[in-house]
Amino acid sequence: MTHDSTAVQLASSSSNATASGGWWRDAVIYQVYVRSFADSDGDGIGDLRGVRSRLPHLARLGVDAVWLTPFYVSPQADGGYDVADYRAVDPLFGDLSDADELVRAAHALGLRVIVDVVPNHTSEQHPWFRAALAGEPGARERYHFRPGRGAEGAEPPNDWESIFGGPAWTRVPDGDWYLHLFAPEQPDLDWDHPEVAAEFASVLRFWLDLGIDGFRIDVAHGMVKAPGLPDIGRGAQATLIGTEPLPFFDQDGVHEIHRSWRRLLDSYGGGRIGVAEAWAPTSERLALYVRPDELHQAFNFRFLNCPWDPAAMRTVIDESLAATTAVGAPTTWVLSNHDVVRHVTRYGGGARGLARARAAALLMLALPGSAYLYQGEELGLPEVADLPDRVRQDPAFRRGRRQPGDAHGPAGSGPRPEGPSEPEGQDGLRDGCRVPLPWSGAEPPYGFGPAGSWLPQPAGWGGLSVAAQTGDPHSTLELYRAALELRRAMPGLGAPEAGTGTGAGTGVDATAVAGADASAEVPYDPYDPYDPYVPGGPDDPDGPDACGMRWQSAPEGVLLFTRPGFACTLNTRPEPVELPAPGRPVLSSAPVETDGRTVRLPPDSCTWWSW
Repeated sequence: MTHDSTAVQLASSSSNATASGGWWRDAVIYQVYVRSFADSDGDGIGDLRGVRSRLPHLARLGVDAVWLTPFYVSPQADGGYDVADYRAVDPLFGDLSDADELVRAAHALGLRVIVDVVPNHTSEQHPWFRAALAGEPGARERYHFRPGRGAEGAEPPNDWESIFGGPAWTRVPDGDWYLHLFAPEQPDLDWDHPEVAAEFASVLRFWLDLGIDGFRIDVAHGMVKAPGLPDIGRGAQATLIGTEPLPFFDQDGVHEIHRSWRRLLDSYGGGRIGVAEAWAPTSERLALYVRPDELHQAFNFRFLNCPWDPAAMRTVIDESLAATTAVGAPTTWVLSNHDVVRHVTRYGGGARGLARARAAALLMLALPGSAYLYQGEELGLPEVADLPDRVRQDPAFRRGRRQPGDAHGPAGSGPRPEGPSEPEGQDGLRDGCRVPLPWSGAEPPYGFGPAGSWLPQPAGWGGLSVAAQTGDPHSTLELYRAALELRRAMPGLGAPEAGTGTGAGTGVDATAVAGADASAEVPYDPYDPYDPYVPGGPDDPDGPDACGMRWQSAPEGVLLFTRPGFACTLNTRPEPVELPAPGRPVLSSAPVETDGRTVRLPPDSCTWWSW
């Protein structure tokens, strides 16, 4: 099964939110980790020309936009998140003309482009910090420089810890200390200084003028620190992020910064957006970042960290939807990114982990709101957990951090994911999810570039490559392509103008629904608890749930919800479960058996239904 005849057309078609206030409200956005996506020049490192050459893959996949990780001038102490020049492309990745051509090429394919901006900290090589170290008058006021405590100021100014391990302070030769919540090469900016706000407004305008469609804001919760920089009084602070208030994250003052950026984005028109990488102790606190006058999206890391447990999943989904609906914003779902162990491995690894990852992807893509895909998840890539120490480049490895999660905020310092997560990766560090992609061929570098790759690729990845999976109706790649096509075409998931069909006859793998008659109607049964159209029942379209989603009764271990004309079943149990068929099956992560009245759901699987 292939979808090449429709993917490019779909990439530029209307999303289900186009008519209701913004393309981003239900967009599927694909994260490109530039170093590991595609190499054009043979140095083993991905670059902007490589990304541009592979944009047709993203258009065919059916995503709406691409998010690029930092490609700015940087010493690369933290994979480019230590920026020395925010207005220039690092020669490692190309030049400014390459960025311009990439944006134009993406737009020609109907893809929007979002780029990272890193406002919490700069590189130690940034001109501002170099001036601060050189003693230029006033230069240190742009950062958090403080005298030390104790005898001769030999102790750090407070007890804050770096996300990457060790103290969050480094002493300079004249005795002062500077704050770095991440690596010492990443000094934190002081956003109370007016020059900082003015500089970043200028940076945003620079890239908006080039034509980019939005920004993913790194550590969006971290730019403002509590007055006086008070002690926390506890160690292991990385484990507290996203679970309780902290003086260096999620301070109320960050919201005025985001309001000013929203005004700037709105002044450009064309649906330019801001996406918060933010961690907060509660869903309600996170929703503050997406109020009508603030940012457009915020990553839902609680969903990412949720164990393979139906009760936990339902709780996270309900709380997330309630919090964002209360402020009139969409919920943004994500399963993996460049800072966490890939979810195939988090869900158990091997065949079981892959089955759960495929099911989780269908669950995510069926939920109301927007979704982010991390490069390679459409191939079912696992974490590479056996990288030799000599090739590892994560600064957390050098500083001894052993806390899994996203290293940029609670996406980086969050609590250890629970649930079935063996094997969990390589000590919770991040190199294993950043191994370059396999595109084609039976041996490394699998079409990644003309020669080699900056991190070694495992033997055996040839069968996971884009070329190997294309056309295979059972492959993870074709599952993602089919899901994204159906997401646009089905009325309950896409906009009315995006397609009026029920999803039947759209090229979905027929073998996935053994025994199903895709053209057969499922009679309405008022006594069937799974029928979503019980008049006045919980799925009444005139009900109070603005997102149009309703939970239905289901056997233990199964989640079942409906949206208009659509149902989704998730079986989290390790054995099959039989239940009344909620409609006509149109897509499943594993083959299902149905006679039109009942269905036998495979273990660790998700199925989409229509009527």
